[in-house]
Amino acid sequence: MESHHLTTRLRRSRLAPWLAVAAALVVIAINEIGHAQSKQTLQTLAERFERRLTVTRLWRQMLDAETGQRGYLLTGRDGYLEPYKAALVEIEQSIQRLHGLHVDEQQLAPLIKQIDETTRQKLAELAVTIELYQHGQKEQWRELMMSDIGREKMDELRRAIGQMIAGETQRIQAGGEEAFGALQRNRFLINALTLLALMALLLFLRNVRRLDRAQAAHDLALRTERDRLEATVIHRTAELTELTRHLQSAREDERSRLARELHDELGALLTAAKLEAARLKRGLGTMAPEVAERLQQLNQTLDRGIALKRRIIEDLRPSSLSNLGLEAALQIQARDIAQRAELSVRTVLQPVALDENAQMTVYRLVQESLTNIAKYARASEVTVSLSQQDGQVLVGVLDNGVGFDPAAIRPTAHGLLGMRYRVEAEGGRLQVDSAPGQGCRVRAWLPASATAPAGAPAPMTI
Repeated sequence: MESHHLTTRLRRSRLAPWLAVAAALVVIAINEIGHAQSKQTLQTLAERFERRLTVTRLWRQMLDAETGQRGYLLTGRDGYLEPYKAALVEIEQSIQRLHGLHVDEQQLAPLIKQIDETTRQKLAELAVTIELYQHGQKEQWRELMMSDIGREKMDELRRAIGQMIAGETQRIQAGGEEAFGALQRNRFLINALTLLALMALLLFLRNVRRLDRAQAAHDLALRTERDRLEATVIHRTAELTELTRHLQSAREDERSRLARELHDELGALLTAAKLEAARLKRGLGTMAPEVAERLQQLNQTLDRGIALKRRIIEDLRPSSLSNLGLEAALQIQARDIAQRAELSVRTVLQPVALDENAQMTVYRLVQESLTNIAKYARASEVTVSLSQQDGQVLVGVLDNGVGFDPAAIRPTAHGLLGMRYRVEAEGGRLQVDSAPGQGCRVRAWLPASATAPAGAPAPMTI
């Protein structure tokens, strides 16, 4: 009996490696099949995503073209034709891209054809309106504008694009569920075969070796997971940095746009009001004292409005930074905060080599720091410094105020966090040193550009 058990165990031991090899081959086969299926599914999903993105982009481009046409018809400025012409080129590219996608080509061909035809009909209507306007046929282009042709075409295009987006979204969701199901099935099969392989190996290996290998496999899994998590963290950090840079750039662009609109529109209104007040004063001639006083108050109010407009524009987009450079802009900023908050501001500014985005980052950093000092620090003396050494630009803001505990900052206070992200988006780092009753020191290091700075000027106290 014992010999029979030994023989059986030997047979099982000899069979175990072959079972392990067979299980491994099956796992490899399942893995390769699953990989091929997943790759095909991902390619299909990617093309569906591309089609949905293309029609969404096409709709935005159509809106841009219509907006440019309306702006040109309302103002007569050729500048409004530039976005219209640019949109025409982009629309043609989007249509060609839409025709070049092959997933579900037969199924979506009628809808793509409808989108193509409706888009071209709407573009033809826009072009005819502009042509009538340019030939001075005022009544004709207005009549065409007041008709429902353009609106009907845009509604038809909106419905067609919405139908395509909804359909693609459903297909993408279904494809994702299918891919997930396939992955789950492959996972189940692989796990099952792996278990079988382990059972076969258990027949061949002793307890100690099994435990050793299990420990080794566990360590390997931990190292792999750790490496994967580290790579994910690095990737996500890079994405967040790029997103921060993009958001800051978009924010500055929006500030620039708002500043231009305030300068053009509000400036024109205030100037016109100022001229009307002067014309009214000349037209009235000799005035009663009360009328003259009211007119003088009106002029003073307009002057304050113009000054307020200028200050708002400077806060949105400092013209001194573009026209005079970073050092002069910081000097002006320090002088303004010194006047408004009754502070003694000392500046030690050296010419530094920074690109435009980095200069704006330094300017906003100093602006945010000085604003916080004026609001909360109750300081009497402030020092703003700017220097460059060993390829690094150092900007610092030091005050003798009440200070604070950096670890006790409320989560809702985003000032320091915004400064930190902004500096890090430019490849730099921010350091805030403070304690209650000991003031605060904000320092940031930014990489310098290739341009070498000039000599350093003398410090200035404001």
